[in-house]
Amino acid sequence: MKTILIPTDFSTNALHALQYAQQLFKCERACFFVLHAYADEVYGQYKTVEKEEIEKRKQAKKEETEKKLDKLVDSVIGEPPNPLHNFETVACFDNLVDGVNDFVDEMNIDVVIMGTKGETSNHKTTFGSYTIEIFKYVKCPVLAIPEGFEYRQPKAILFPTDYLLPYKRRELRLLGDLAGKFKSKIYCLYITDFDELSPRQEDNKLFLKETLSKSYLYFETTPVRNKAEVIMEHIEEKEAGMLVMMNSRHSFFEDLLYRSTVDLLGLKIKIPFMVMQNIKR
Repeated sequence: MKTILIPTDFSTNALHALQYAQQLFKCERACFFVLHAYADEVYGQYKTVEKEEIEKRKQAKKEETEKKLDKLVDSVIGEPPNPLHNFETVACFDNLVDGVNDFVDEMNIDVVIMGTKGETSNHKTTFGSYTIEIFKYVKCPVLAIPEGFEYRQPKAILFPTDYLLPYKRRELRLLGDLAGKFKSKIYCLYITDFDELSPRQEDNKLFLKETLSKSYLYFETTPVRNKAEVIMEHIEEKEAGMLVMMNSRHSFFEDLLYRSTVDLLGLKIKIPFMVMQNIKR
């Protein structure tokens, strides 16, 4: 059984992510945990509030959150119909990132699926600050669903990689299961000016072949230039339905995040973006 965590702020985008998750796993046994973290709503902008008042606010907000979560889940159960789908709600007195991370550890979550805010007149980036924080720090795969993306099976998946990271079997198994279920093609894209792989890279490439054996796997290389632009070009060329990257210390993905050049990628990505983690869990 797959365990899926859906953080929600009760926005349209969060509802969209929940609906996408149901479609993605519509033929599988799955448990969907719908979580709302409400600590910031209790404390408000300023934290100089009497303890008794905080406790009152906490209890009131907990009851309000539980009612809203129940109403949200009631609105989506059975679409699509699957008696093997189970829903549980989680009202979490914590900030979003810590609440999600702790719950991932506690329940051994397979994947976090969350909506992205889309482009706005003020911030021309697909990924909001909370999404970026969860990408960076939550210790399980995170799948971000762009605003307005209409569900379709990911028949082509783009996976940029330099083959330097020792992949985790569990992380790749999720990708392999998805690709196998939809008969997807996975395009492993290596952006490099070198003709040969090192022994470590060869070993990691072989590990990819073994772990992703259920899918149609393709290995491609392209010369070094602006990596975000290369990725966007290949998304269009392959008509990719999902982008997958690996997050690890000193990885290309981390470099994108910390240098804020993720905006170059986030501006135009209109397909689901899954970030797999290579940090301790």
